[in-house]
Amino acid sequence: MTPMGELGTFLKSRRARLHPADAGLGHYGRRRRVPGLRREELAQLAGVSVSYYARLEQGLGQNVSDTVLDALARALRLTDAETTHLHTLARPHRTPTTPTDPAPVPVPPGIQRLITMTNDIPLIALGPATDVLAWNPLAHTVFAPRPPHPHHRPNMTRTLFTDPPARTLYTNWHAKTHSVVAHLRMTTAQHPH
Repeated sequence: MTPMGELGTFLKSRRARLHPADAGLGHYGRRRRVPGLRREELAQLAGVSVSYYARLEQGLGQNVSDTVLDALARALRLTDAETTHLHTLARPHRTPTTPTDPAPVPVPPGIQRLITMTNDIPLIALGPATDVLAWNPLAHTVFAPRPPHPHHRPNMTRTLFTDPPARTLYTNWHAKTHSVVAHLRMTTAQHPH
């Protein structure tokens, strides 16, 4: 099997194991003819066209960008190891690299103590780019119940825009998105690199 054929097989298998409810999609009473998500549903969750995603599953995609691969990994709820495997399958001739994350922003001890000691309201400490630096168990339950464990630290902006259930957390989701984009623009202007 060609590497692109292996990519297609991998994508199909991961799509088949993800149930619509896991992805925040409703059940419309019809009996589903496919196990897991439909191609159309996954393409929508990943922000790619259905025809583009279909070509990837058929082993016909070439030069898939990291952005698309990462969007597919998020939509499919892949583990870190599966995400690395996805990138390797999509680029069989490229030397695998380990992504370098920026150094974590330290949480001041007082803030960490406050988060640890507070159990009756959700508390989250965010970095400048809205990465979760620390949170209490209630915040994990409310804002990101789908990650495998509380040690997974999502980016709240990414969650806001790419996780359909996140919309239900805000009474005015559109206003929240405008506020978050404004914050990111300000942060980028203050720290361009």
